[in-house]
Amino acid sequence: MNSDAVRRAVAELDSADGPGKEVLRDAVRALLSELAAKAPGRTVEVRVPPYGAVQCVPGPRHTRGTPPNVVETDPVTFLALAAGRVGFADAVADGRISASGTRADLSELLPLASAVA
Repeated sequence: MNSDAVRRAVAELDSADGPGKEVLRDAVRALLSELAAKAPGRTVEVRVPPYGAVQCVPGPRHTRGTPPNVVETDPVTFLALAAGRVGFADAVADGRISASGTRADLSELLPLASAVA
């Protein structure tokens, strides 16, 4: 886990330029790994292009084609979610998150500990 990148990226969220590309990339990848560890499974695919994607949440396993439960967002929104700066439902409502499928609500899993430490 690259917690230094996570701390730095969260600290830079409020700066005029936001987190730098490399810091944001490292932070997103670390947070995706933490999410997968927090909710191991293969029921929901969480995508944060262009930096990564993980499968998580226990339940029915998906093996072919597009998964039935997908959450997709941009890197800055994912960082804000992980840090507790925005709620999952609010981000879905205002279009910053695309969530499809009956198990795609990640409200119970966010924020992530490393992003708020």
